[in-house]
Amino acid sequence: MNKETFDQVLKTQIPIAWIAGVRFESYAQNVFKTSVELDFLNQNPFGSMFWAVEGMAAEFAGGMMLVSKIQATGKSIASLVIKNEVTFNKKAVGKIIFTCNDGQLIDEKIQKAIETSEPAVMQLTSTGRDEAGDEVAKFVFTWSIKVRSN
Repeated sequence: MNKETFDQVLKTQIPIAWIAGVRFESYAQNVFKTSVELDFLNQNPFGSMFWAVEGMAAEFAGGMMLVSKIQATGKSIASLVIKNEVTFNKKAVGKIIFTCNDGQLIDEKIQKAIETSEPAVMQLTSTGRDEAGDEVAKFVFTWSIKVRSN
């Protein structure tokens, strides 16, 4: 997954995230980063970012890495968020970068799902930090994946 692919997905499949300001930051093998910057379209009445915008950026950090790794297998694998938990620690102002470091876990769960033909469940954590490096929010998304039958 690269910036152009990420941007294309957001613009054509999830335009509300693009409009809200969710952007690709970087992707290495096991770490995916997204960002979102506070502006007029994503603010709340309290002078910070609307929580749901943070949630979109956080979900994409893990979810786009999961999609990218699923595509690399060449298998047809369904994925679904089945649970979400979040802790907010500080107002989100300025640029927030969400990081998911769970690429190795994704690889393990995909391999398990392929080998067993059973659903696999994983928790992917996306941590949002502001420009000072302070943790603004921590989102934990529980994903279920399953290899589709032919």
